[in-house]
Amino acid sequence: MHSVVKTWLAFGLAFFLTGCGQETVQSKPEIHITGSTMGTYYSIKVADSAISDPAKLQAEVDVLLERVNDQMSTYRPDSELSRFNQHRSATPIVVSRDTARVVTEAIHIGRESQGALDVTVGPLVNLWGFGPDKKPTKIPSDELITQTRQKTGLGNLHVITSVDADTLQKDIPDLYVDLSAIAKGFGVDKVAEYLESLGARNYLVEIGGELRINGVNGKGHPWRVAIEKPTAGTGTVQEVIVPGDNGVATSGDYRNYYELDGQRFSHTIDPRSGKPIQHRLVSVTVIHPSCMTADGLATVFMVMGTEKSLAYANERGLAIFVITKTDNGFEEAYSDAFKPYLVKK
Repeated sequence: MHSVVKTWLAFGLAFFLTGCGQETVQSKPEIHITGSTMGTYYSIKVADSAISDPAKLQAEVDVLLERVNDQMSTYRPDSELSRFNQHRSATPIVVSRDTARVVTEAIHIGRESQGALDVTVGPLVNLWGFGPDKKPTKIPSDELITQTRQKTGLGNLHVITSVDADTLQKDIPDLYVDLSAIAKGFGVDKVAEYLESLGARNYLVEIGGELRINGVNGKGHPWRVAIEKPTAGTGTVQEVIVPGDNGVATSGDYRNYYELDGQRFSHTIDPRSGKPIQHRLVSVTVIHPSCMTADGLATVFMVMGTEKSLAYANERGLAIFVITKTDNGFEEAYSDAFKPYLVKK
């Protein structure tokens, strides 16, 4: 998903904030490595003596993330997911445990949200001009939308797990799965799990704005993250949060849209209607122990809109922060579970 959490901004701000009115803490050196993956960047900071060789860590992280791409990228024709998408029969196809795990969570979130997340929605995304197809020259008709929806649906996707193998199965030949709404979060979790397997307990992992945080930074303070204000430019802070030992994911629709026949069309498609969302929620941030789950839920809430999202989150004890565009500017709100993570002003 397109993310608007800017940790590079937060780092400079965090050091300023944590230094005010607090005792000096013995600093520890932070290892910081950066690279590219999944069509975006990654950034990893470790403030822990368990990691001492940045070059070795980077090489191992690159291998790990390459494996995730080989499993779930739709841009690699020979990835597990691409092979499944090219598969035209209902015969199950063997995939890795990781791919099965991510698809299982996507189906679970989709069902819990009554279809607000649907990783088979790709044909509709393409229809509205947000995939590889060009922007439409006219608004798709209801008939065309209905026809396209017949190629989608979580009910047509199945994960079959056993001791011997994990498989994916489709009920219709045109079913196409795109895990971009959840795979980045999984990649973050995968790196975090790897760091913990090495004994690291103080780290910040980011892939394209999706985060997993644990412990403290090099100054001995909890990591702080800035949520960006949803404006045309970048670098303006809406709020600063201390997420604790959690994952953080943000989704927004204020940069990826187009106008046609006097109407504004967002890249976020509501799978239940087959049309772009029409409400005024422009950004949502989710805090959850699993970055993969936070990633998927951020898309769910972008589809639901402000009021339904807050109600859904409060019913389930989920931590979310939303920014809504009003006639007078931007208005923020958050669920009860999110409040403890806000930095007091």
